[in-house]
Amino acid sequence: MLISVQALRALAAWVVVFHHFMQVFFSFDAGNWVESLFSTRGQVGVDIFFVISGFVITVSTRGKRLSTPRFLLHRLIRVAPAYWLYTALTALVIVFASDVMPEYAFSVTGFLKSLLFIPAENPGGYGYYPILPVGWTLNFEMLFYVVFALSLTLSRRHRVWAVVISIIAINTLFAHQPFLSSFYTDPIIFEFLLGMGIGVIYGRHGIPEGRCWPWLAIAASLGTILMFNDPTGAARFLGWGLPSALLVIAVIGLESRIGGQRFFKAMGDWSYSTYLIHVLVLWPGNYLLTQRLGLDPYLALALCVPLIALLSWLSFELVEKRLSRRLKRWLPEGRPRLAMA
Repeated sequence: MLISVQALRALAAWVVVFHHFMQVFFSFDAGNWVESLFSTRGQVGVDIFFVISGFVITVSTRGKRLSTPRFLLHRLIRVAPAYWLYTALTALVIVFASDVMPEYAFSVTGFLKSLLFIPAENPGGYGYYPILPVGWTLNFEMLFYVVFALSLTLSRRHRVWAVVISIIAINTLFAHQPFLSSFYTDPIIFEFLLGMGIGVIYGRHGIPEGRCWPWLAIAASLGTILMFNDPTGAARFLGWGLPSALLVIAVIGLESRIGGQRFFKAMGDWSYSTYLIHVLVLWPGNYLLTQRLGLDPYLALALCVPLIALLSWLSFELVEKRLSRRLKRWLPEGRPRLAMA
């Protein structure tokens, strides 16, 4: 993984953290321009995640002939254990300490569908969100993994087009049918395709490094993102998805300047756990520190941030790395082969 992309992924995770800080502590009631920025634009971290995901999957599988089952098992081992753990912890808090997460609700059906990555109306009645609400993005991720895995049965030159056609068909046709959730009609799913396109370009031609153009591209991207206030549907894809893709391209162009920063690599490594854990810190933090002890919300945030970082590191080391490594040992050995031309 490019360190520059890892740095961007870490930044995206923490932008989401501050977005949810505004939700948990202020109910998105912004009192200044900084609070307004995170309340109305903090969700863009998800768009960046999706583009990066498409890029990473494309680049990491280039030149290999992988079996569909093995790819899916590796992805499941990478993604599911941490998600299942924090979904279970969220469920326990909801059931036994409901005052801590007053907007959350629990049902056995919702819990099981969450674990199976099946989109469903949250028991709290606020949309298609799993028991651990941030997991809605993983429902998109898992669909993308399944489609990509099926494309591995084809020759390399046909894979990308197969994924593109499949995702478009799912979004515009199949998601409108009773056998598949309307959840997948959201155009945000096309952001994976943007990442794939970047991966194809990077794999075939590379992305030139530069001193000026990456910063100009970053400025153009951020400027466009700031123009859109919490967009939805096609507006989100155009206003946040395309600029997110431009951000990924730009940071790759800065790899020679960022690539030596081990801190960025570490933060990028932890970013998935940061994304999953942070709501499990912010809600108790709000309950204990502001509601019970009467601390200022920003003092509570100052205490929550290092705790989120510490737990993210522990989660990465103990759950994502160690547990995943043990699970992979149970898989049958397979030899990677060159992809068909």
